[in-house]
Amino acid sequence: MDAREIAARVEALAHAKARMLAEMRKTVVGQDKVLVGLLAGLFSSGHCLLVGVPGLAKTLMVRTLAAILDLSFKRIQFTPDLMPSDITGTDVLDQTDTRKREFSFVSGPIFANIVLADEINRTPPKTQAALLEAMQERQVTVGRTTYELPAPFLVAATQNPIEQEGTYPLPEAQLDRFMLNLFVDYPTPEEEESILTIVTGRERQSPGKVLDADDIKRIQEVVACIAVSPFVVAYTSRLIRATRPQDDGSPGFVKDFVEWGAGPRAGQHLIQSAKAIAALDGRFNVATDDIREMAMPTLRHRISTNFQAQSEGVDSTEIIRRLVETVAEPDVSKYQKA
Repeated sequence: MDAREIAARVEALAHAKARMLAEMRKTVVGQDKVLVGLLAGLFSSGHCLLVGVPGLAKTLMVRTLAAILDLSFKRIQFTPDLMPSDITGTDVLDQTDTRKREFSFVSGPIFANIVLADEINRTPPKTQAALLEAMQERQVTVGRTTYELPAPFLVAATQNPIEQEGTYPLPEAQLDRFMLNLFVDYPTPEEEESILTIVTGRERQSPGKVLDADDIKRIQEVVACIAVSPFVVAYTSRLIRATRPQDDGSPGFVKDFVEWGAGPRAGQHLIQSAKAIAALDGRFNVATDDIREMAMPTLRHRISTNFQAQSEGVDSTEIIRRLVETVAEPDVSKYQKA
């Protein structure tokens, strides 16, 4: 793909972003940051974890995203009795017209472009692992046969942060599979009034289709081609390494409050999501501001605080806020061409 084609596709994506948000706002009030985060996750071939209390339209957001992009959508309600085969599908024994018996595969709800894993922390680790394997490998193996998942493919999982009884929290290694952790907050007073007016009214708008699966594949190719300078890579590396208390260059508050910092995959996901943000804005290269903008959703679930932090009310969100303010950019003169 040459520079002229990349420029044309990025410009088209910037126009499509405005149309996509306009269509999503027909059913979703506010939450623009979350909506853009979902788009960034999809266009950078990642997966998203949505965290928020019940009733904040998390399911509606994901369903609307699938509608405007003309993608297949499946919702899985995670419960303690859910089995891996309920997600992936299973082989069933069929009898043909010749009375010959043979196994045939019946696909599960994972075989969709956009999969909503509702309350993923309410099912045991065995079932969680079945979903997370599909996320990583983008394929499902049943018996001796491997089945490819459709492309594009996005898993949007939800969690309720206030109710922990009867849940199975995702281990850190499995949380790391999610590119972005998007926090869905309460609406503003004006937004809440709009929600009440729309939901209790008789007329509701239906979002229109903006893109399709082939368009999204082309966008993913463009996002992968967005330029990232060595200067931005160096800043990203500094930011990631600063989350680790074992690193000599990490700030004092990290050494005091953090038990485990982010791994190398965090840096990869941070740059990939920043590429998507730049492309959605119609830009051809990633800036350090894009890295800072995506630091919170990319690192929030990858930093583990210690007992001292918990006793003082310091969480990973506060750690990241301080890091973004503290970690300095590299000396630009080292990266300027002579």
